[in-house]
Amino acid sequence: MQDYTTDPSIRITDAIAHPLTQKMPRPTITSWGTYSTVSLVLVEVRTDAGHVGVGETLARFAPRAYCDLIETALKPRLVGQSPFDISAHWHSMRRALSGRSGGMLFEAISGVDIALWDILGKAAGLPVWALLGGVGRKQVDVYAAAVNWGDDAQADAELDSYIERGFSRIKVKMARPVDEACRRIERMRKRAGDGVGLCVDANWAYELDEAVEVGRALTANGYDWFEEPLKPEDEAGYEALRAQCGTPLAGGESNYTTDQAVRLVAGRTLSVLQPDVARAGGITETRRMADLAQTFNVAYAPHIGMSGIVCETASVHLAAAMPAFRVMECECDESPFKTQLADLPPGCLRQKGGQVSVPKGPGLGIEIDWDAVRALRDG
Repeated sequence: MQDYTTDPSIRITDAIAHPLTQKMPRPTITSWGTYSTVSLVLVEVRTDAGHVGVGETLARFAPRAYCDLIETALKPRLVGQSPFDISAHWHSMRRALSGRSGGMLFEAISGVDIALWDILGKAAGLPVWALLGGVGRKQVDVYAAAVNWGDDAQADAELDSYIERGFSRIKVKMARPVDEACRRIERMRKRAGDGVGLCVDANWAYELDEAVEVGRALTANGYDWFEEPLKPEDEAGYEALRAQCGTPLAGGESNYTTDQAVRLVAGRTLSVLQPDVARAGGITETRRMADLAQTFNVAYAPHIGMSGIVCETASVHLAAAMPAFRVMECECDESPFKTQLADLPPGCLRQKGGQVSVPKGPGLGIEIDWDAVRALRDG
């Protein structure tokens, strides 16, 4: 039997940040633009007991800047310390830079925090979902992401492919102009039929009056939610939209900390909270957001986006454990970040009937292919 231990004498010996860049096999098209190349930072934390934890930082651009931040500002706060004092490390790393919570610092903290939870699970011989106090889920519901903001033929083909693959819930990207968005909303509903759950992600595309108009089309066509219609700072705008929109509002992928979610969650402006574990302070802070959602009877729906297999797997563990969980994003780009970096296939390849199984191994339950890391390394 393998010897598991959380010996308090174990110490962190190193924290290494790997900048990775890849060309997307299929460009992602949103209201922000077309993305053909994207980056992330894979964080590796080592201990003197031989445990190696891995995490992921949402660093879609300028990944080497994140690496410098991790290795110069965060690593000195970790080396020589116990890997099991995760909360203490989180607060110590947060003090590496002064100022309002957010930005690159919190995305960098996310990667380190996920790696520390991976170490704790490996040392204890338990999967992360069990450490979080799982609620018994062996499968988590997922939705396909996404139908891109391309022409009608592309949108039709992408929608059809997700339905053929067995997804019963699908996200559709939306943008300007508003009249074209409203036509797309109706077109997708007619093509999918009433048996498929559809939601829309606008990536902050609209001003309030525009969002009200798009919201009417969503309500008329029975969409499940309207995601990020306005810029995240416009909390008053979200509250005004909620009063005029019959479709539930979703958001939160742009939040870094729990306090940034409080107003819209506590006021029930959002029906769905969508933090991204690779941005929102890692597992430690994302768990707090999911607990906040539970407190106010708001659904928790993990955001993944163009991230990699480590972010996705950490999100599956949170989805398995959090009572407020509703459904998780299943990004279907099949990028090297998802298909090559680890021994676990991504959810888009593992899903059956719109569900993904929860890893059973200790920690995150994945093994990294370090040859693939070297091949994808940025510089």
